[in-house]
Amino acid sequence: MSAETITTAIFLITAVVATAVLVNAIYPVIYSTAGTFQSSTHDADTRLRTDFKIVATFAHPDPTNTVDIYMKNIGSQRISTAEIENANVFCGKTVGNLLTYGIWTYEIVPPSAAADNYWDTGETLHITATTSIDAGKTVYFQFVLPNGIWRSQEFNAELS
Repeated sequence: MSAETITTAIFLITAVVATAVLVNAIYPVIYSTAGTFQSSTHDADTRLRTDFKIVATFAHPDPTNTVDIYMKNIGSQRISTAEIENANVFCGKTVGNLLTYGIWTYEIVPPSAAADNYWDTGETLHITATTSIDAGKTVYFQFVLPNGIWRSQEFNAELS
């Protein structure tokens, strides 16, 4: 009878130790996976809620060689001015000949809307880009946010 008790106690202690080792080995992996999943879910949610639309384009071939683009934030995600400043603007004669990268300025219209440093839902972003454009030719414009959301449009550079 005491031999059975000792054997049962040894099996019980072994089972508890094995469970503790298993938990200590698997818990960090589960915790790490949960953190990665949470981060991926947050990124996907942000991308789904971020949306904007190019609403107006104007090209001024002579004498300034500038392009004015107006975009409306139509998503439910606010976009910070830091994200706008880190965005990429591509603008040029054709898709294969993008002449502007980094030579652009922006403002949130009306200026009072920019007081909170966010491009909020329903607000308009005005971008002015300097590029080499020819009257009567097609101009390509693309705006890419740091999270990868982008919009592009082709339009004609007409003399006014």
